[in-house]
Amino acid sequence: MSFKKSIVSLLAIAAVAASMISGVAAEKGRVSIKGSTTNLPITMKAIEAFKLIKPEISISVDGSGSGNGVKAIIDGTTDICNSSREMKKEELEKAKAANRKIKEIAFAIDMIVPIVHPSNKVKNLTMEQLKGIFEGTITNWKQVGGEDMNIVVVSRDSSSGTYEYWLEAVLKKTDPSKTSLMQASSGAVINTVANNKKAIGYVGFGYVDSSIKVTDVNSIKATLKNGKSGKYPVSRKLYMYVDQNNYSADAKAFVNYLLSKDGQKIVGEAGFIPIK
Repeated sequence: MSFKKSIVSLLAIAAVAASMISGVAAEKGRVSIKGSTTNLPITMKAIEAFKLIKPEISISVDGSGSGNGVKAIIDGTTDICNSSREMKKEELEKAKAANRKIKEIAFAIDMIVPIVHPSNKVKNLTMEQLKGIFEGTITNWKQVGGEDMNIVVVSRDSSSGTYEYWLEAVLKKTDPSKTSLMQASSGAVINTVANNKKAIGYVGFGYVDSSIKVTDVNSIKATLKNGKSGKYPVSRKLYMYVDQNNYSADAKAFVNYLLSKDGQKIVGEAGFIPIK
């Protein structure tokens, strides 16, 4: 092999290595989404509709929690990070150190609602009562107007953006009860509460179904109107994060679709509040 060909070959190998170091480059026609389970109902509906427009693009989804999604976008192992919370300062610093140019995209508004078993007589809980229940100072339903039975607290695990927002907005960063039943997904929270008449949990509004009951908070009902106006006490934005240094045309096409009029209509159909 000639010296010139050797140099060309080495440069090609170096280019591939650089691509691997900078992150997993998006393969043409394939988009990877990782992160929040709260965002999943919107994401899955949007993908289904997007495939009718762009059938040549294959999109894979992993709902393992906001924290894992953020880690993946920093590591370069996903094209889009789904997150139900903002990236933290230290996470943004890690991203910068890894040569990521992070772009934050808010695409929906969500309410986090307390849920109980349908047989539970409690219809309203104040923010103060919720704090007491989830930190473990209120332990019996009779203390908040319910039956004389112990309260079983059901919570998301610490990798969840929903958990982190609840910790900040409701618990005011005090430690949650050590007896809480920690669940890996919103679906698991719903299932646990639906099968335990003593239980209380919390999920994004889009997950609510007939198997559980939503309590009012501070006598305010969880409605789309109250969520959009900001009247409902526990609401937040939902995000996608991308690395602009590795932002493929296919990933951008999906993001733009979700932000379009049709995409925002899907947000509403999934039970969430459109950002636009």
